[in-house]
Amino acid sequence: MKCISLWARHLRERSIRPRWCLDNNTRSIYGSNIYALHRVRRSAYGRKYSTGRSLITMNRSEVTGASDDRPTQESAAKTPRRAIALEAKPGVLSIEAATTAVVVVDMQNDFGTNGGMFDRAGNDITMIQRAVGPAAKVLGSARRAGMKIVYLKMGFRPDLSDLGASDSVNRVRHLEVFKVGQTIRAPDGRESRILIRDNWGTDIVPELKPQPDDVVVYKHRFSGFYETELDATLKRLEVKHLIFTGCTTSVCVESTIRDAMFRDYLPVLLADCTGEPIGYHFPRSNYDASLWPSRRHWVGFLARKSLSKPLKACS
Repeated sequence: MKCISLWARHLRERSIRPRWCLDNNTRSIYGSNIYALHRVRRSAYGRKYSTGRSLITMNRSEVTGASDDRPTQESAAKTPRRAIALEAKPGVLSIEAATTAVVVVDMQNDFGTNGGMFDRAGNDITMIQRAVGPAAKVLGSARRAGMKIVYLKMGFRPDLSDLGASDSVNRVRHLEVFKVGQTIRAPDGRESRILIRDNWGTDIVPELKPQPDDVVVYKHRFSGFYETELDATLKRLEVKHLIFTGCTTSVCVESTIRDAMFRDYLPVLLADCTGEPIGYHFPRSNYDASLWPSRRHWVGFLARKSLSKPLKACS
């Protein structure tokens, strides 16, 4: 390491900027300060210098003439938008990260965690839990690619004023079948109320926890667009493509996708990032029944596998 320091100082004194061999696979999409140097690098004179190690990390600001490459607003505006090719049905879809949002529908404790509303009602939630892993990979890749992340959470006000009229299907179904508003003891020991805002049950499952820059929208009907700020938020962010994950496939996911299509968004459904309990043990479940009409009528493209690999390749 002492030889390397002497070599770098030698170049600095002569105002020579070394041509570092950068390993781009170790770079963050937002321009980390830490870079990796290959074992062999060349000076301005073309001679090879061996580090004696297979990999060295150092702060880029230590390199003469180098600067932090995190994009400013001005540079980001000048940067050309890069298209990402997504293998889907009926064909390959080209999307731009800058105009794309990943929508996470209702991946919250009341639906996907043991002790939550679905589990307490006797529903099998294994297929929802199985979608968490693929969805987590997609969110990680989407964030690195610069896509927006939008979380939809099903939750009612504490006074149930948004549950519907006394004889509405929405109110009767949620009260009688799922005991919405009932006070319970959550698995973590907290007191919680079933499907009520800002309680354990409406918290996103830990594996998919929202980040500070993500958008979180509460909804009180199956569709995320019904009497919410979702549409206005997406328009403000100039979003065109919506990539859907979450639960349940045939209810809240499909309802939101339909409304998205009605508003001229271009929806993409990731089939391995969504789950549906209804009819799960039948030869053809509601999950399958939902994918078929979605592909034919209201989803522009349906991807059978997650897009984490395409995004990783493009980042």
